[in-house]
Amino acid sequence: MPGENLSVLNALDVAKTQWYHFTAIVIAGMGFFTDAYDLFCISLVTKMLGRIYYHVPGSSKPGTLPPNVSATINGVALCGTLAGQLFFGWLGDKMGRKRVYGATLMLMCISSIASGLSFGRDAKAVMATLAFFRFWLGFGIGGDYPLSATIMSEYANKKTRGAFIAAVFAMQGFGIMAGGIFAMLVSAAFEAKFKAPAYQVDPDKSTVPAADYAWRIILMAGSLPALLTFYWRLKMPETARYTALVAKNAEQAAADMSKVLQTDIQVENHKKEQVVEEKKGYGLFSKEFAKRHGLHLLGTTTTWFLLDIAFYSQNLFQKDIFTAVGWIPPAKTMNAIEELFTIARAQTLIALCSTVPGYWFTVALIDILGRFTIQLMGFFFMTVFMFALAFPYNHWTKHENRIGFLVMYAFTFFFSNFGPNATTFVVPAEIFPARLRSTCHGISAAAGKLGAIVGAFGFLYLAQSRDPKKTDAGYPPGIGVKNSLIVLGVINLLGLGFTFFVPEPKGKSLEDLSGENGDSGEPAAGERSGTQAV
Repeated sequence: MPGENLSVLNALDVAKTQWYHFTAIVIAGMGFFTDAYDLFCISLVTKMLGRIYYHVPGSSKPGTLPPNVSATINGVALCGTLAGQLFFGWLGDKMGRKRVYGATLMLMCISSIASGLSFGRDAKAVMATLAFFRFWLGFGIGGDYPLSATIMSEYANKKTRGAFIAAVFAMQGFGIMAGGIFAMLVSAAFEAKFKAPAYQVDPDKSTVPAADYAWRIILMAGSLPALLTFYWRLKMPETARYTALVAKNAEQAAADMSKVLQTDIQVENHKKEQVVEEKKGYGLFSKEFAKRHGLHLLGTTTTWFLLDIAFYSQNLFQKDIFTAVGWIPPAKTMNAIEELFTIARAQTLIALCSTVPGYWFTVALIDILGRFTIQLMGFFFMTVFMFALAFPYNHWTKHENRIGFLVMYAFTFFFSNFGPNATTFVVPAEIFPARLRSTCHGISAAAGKLGAIVGAFGFLYLAQSRDPKKTDAGYPPGIGVKNSLIVLGVINLLGLGFTFFVPEPKGKSLEDLSGENGDSGEPAAGERSGTQAV
């Protein structure tokens, strides 16, 4: 198909924004709503798990999860997500996006419910079953990344494609916020029903037996939104780009999109023959791929890896930062339910004030400013605000400056989401060939989750006080919160540098970007032109 696209793909590229675009956003977005809820709600309940299962009679402090258990519970879903991104990304290119899309959602829902039903005679058994089910929860979540991004990019028109893909990802912000709000509602209901003293008043009665139900309810609730869209996922037709360019069935692609666009699309005979006769394109490990897209893949993987080190270390353990500046009172001054409410309130406020607005700023501006500009700007301001928190850290820890600290901290989240956290998801779904698009997005996303694992596991240890007497129970001395923030600032600065390997896809057809129109002159790494290809 040298230099000329199939009519069905042209029709998608120039289609006006229609109802089916919003339907696709909701169907794919509710998966991401569930993803975020399930990944981040665990950070709300880990303190409660420590009180319930690792209480030490006579201790002056409430029970906490041992370091190895805490690392496992926080990180196992991320490990599953990484594996799922690679597996389902590859499967989406081999079997088609639609055929495996419903399976990922069902796996997420079943594992989410099973996580809340974790069982065992002792703490070790409960934590083991919880970790097992959260791995498979993560595995299903991992599949949602490449499939949702690829499906949305292949359905969208080229004028607003970035906004549509970003809107799917932006549902994560609502998922994080919903997790906090639901945890607050559950804890408020339990607090009203089961009164309990603070730990320092009565350690044994500060954690009521009913608290063991609270965390389970919170984990299981994440399955409900996704279940509501399961039927509609199964009803979505396969994307025209997969059907035409990978399955080599241009007639079926035209028929499917004729129904979706509610217009008659005909496939020219000479183009239909070209699709059927076209030789198999280059593979992922070929020299041709390395020449055309090697630097692109390097750019998408490294930027997502570096971004997620910073993003997940903040998200999963922000409650520890809030405690350090005095926004969350000492654990011994609260009972187990009160502590859950306080942590959930902190996460909800951060999501409401910075995470959610940042996502939707990206949706509004990504097709105006372009992906490259937003990502570069995001990494720059994340670096600035992280260093602004780190170097005068002792100033921010004073009680009278705590609001200022939270405002600065919120800005790092805002520019993460109005920046690389959104763009690293969008770009890999646009710049690679259809036959490798889902795979390459899965590889890029898996690199991100590797970074998340580094952040999640590493921050547990790095942020510990240098003074052995001030570390959490079971943890060795670390480098402290101040030095940890400096490390995160340097990581953001590296992300800014690797952004220059990623091309600008704004306003261009997917086939022009990938070279599937027969042009050998697809954008090289570092090209920043946002003009529409002719």
